[in-house]
Amino acid sequence: MTSPRGWHPLNPVFSRRELLRRSSAGFGSLALASILGQCGSPSQIEATMASPLAPRRPMFPARARRVIFLFMHGGPSQVDTFDYKPLLERDHGKPLPFAKPRVFSSPTSHLLKSPWKFRQYGQSGAWVSDLFPHLAQRVDDICFLKGMHGSNSRHGGALLELHTGSDTFVRPSMGSWISYGLGTENMDLPSYITICPTLTHGGVNAYNSAFLPAIHQGTPIGNAGTPSDQARIPFIQNSDRNPSELQRMELDLLRTFNESQLAQTGPDAALEGRINAFELAFRMQTSAPELQDISGESKATRDLYGLDDPITANFGRQCLMARRFSEAGVRFIQATHSYKWDQHSGLARDHAKNALEVDKPIAALLTDLKSRGLLDETLVLWGGEFGRTPVTELNGDGRDHNPEGYTMWLAGGGVKGGFSFGETDDYGYFSVKNKVHLHDLHATILALLGMDHERLTFRHVGRDFRLTDVHGHVVREIYG
Repeated sequence: MTSPRGWHPLNPVFSRRELLRRSSAGFGSLALASILGQCGSPSQIEATMASPLAPRRPMFPARARRVIFLFMHGGPSQVDTFDYKPLLERDHGKPLPFAKPRVFSSPTSHLLKSPWKFRQYGQSGAWVSDLFPHLAQRVDDICFLKGMHGSNSRHGGALLELHTGSDTFVRPSMGSWISYGLGTENMDLPSYITICPTLTHGGVNAYNSAFLPAIHQGTPIGNAGTPSDQARIPFIQNSDRNPSELQRMELDLLRTFNESQLAQTGPDAALEGRINAFELAFRMQTSAPELQDISGESKATRDLYGLDDPITANFGRQCLMARRFSEAGVRFIQATHSYKWDQHSGLARDHAKNALEVDKPIAALLTDLKSRGLLDETLVLWGGEFGRTPVTELNGDGRDHNPEGYTMWLAGGGVKGGFSFGETDDYGYFSVKNKVHLHDLHATILALLGMDHERLTFRHVGRDFRLTDVHGHVVREIYG
């Protein structure tokens, strides 16, 4: 048995039974006081007391309260974006002077310099390629992780490892673990929303809750095949056709039937998840449509995100919705640029097109969060499932998958702005200094949210599971 720190079971001040007898009433009072402090209206208080999404305090003081994950599906090239390698330019066309990894997707050839120029920006002097002129103006808010590495060179496995911590098994996603650990800040909204999620390379497994309670699964808004201006939270579009009083009566009757079934069969996670989903959908009818209606945003905001430009409008709306959901208290929001960054050929053409679609919206998100005083408490994460090779494929116009060394970045949420941590080798192939594995990234994100990745566990089939499995170290060097 694990004992409280500073207390020894062989020499207690009084027995455990006596402790519970003396303090049992106080436990309930403390819980009620916490609920009353976090939820103002009677309906909010009732929902909180009944819901597994009830807001929970972090394990220790948190630096961030919520996360926005900007996922670049396909794998952006680190040596063409944020990891400047002068020797790659100098040695263009020559053989790589060391051995390539044993596992790769396609046959590769000689070194390929970046088609874009790199320049230094901000007080930090961070190097950014000409692919990201707008984001380059925000580098002093960004913490670059340039020694990232993962365990899988295939999209499916790498994508699941990034999202769930496992590249081989179905496991709860990062957003689900955060929802499970902290609950929601707004009982009328899901704690985890994914905007236009990918349909490939794992699909729903990238935002599923697996063996965690179903209420912690990501709520999808549209999918990768849906333009973001047509994406809506499902099952609430027609809520205005029936009076809320009638819907409440219908839901109460349905809940009676479901709870009767539970009484007969015992615990049923799927049925309990449906009960909670129905209740959440009922509450969302008033809050979600208003949040998704951006008609009230100013012209300045529309221009900032590029909403009236057909090139930037789609991802710009995703980023704006991420800000609006985050501001409303959603704990974890993901926006996906899918599936566009896999340039085995056409690197110069397609990476340029991709960056043009996301550069302005991402810079706008950082600018908007900061101007509203939200960036300090919102952790923004950017990256793909892996990077690209500094050597070309045999066609001479593309780069292969590279999980051995690549760049992701964080902003806000208690990390150092204008800071780079980690390095790849002289050509950008392998992480060689201050390496950060995806397990370390997950441990660090949880720590920034006030959670210990070794203590955030869930018992399933006789074992305590966690996001980082048996791995992970918190990268405290990036703390601001």
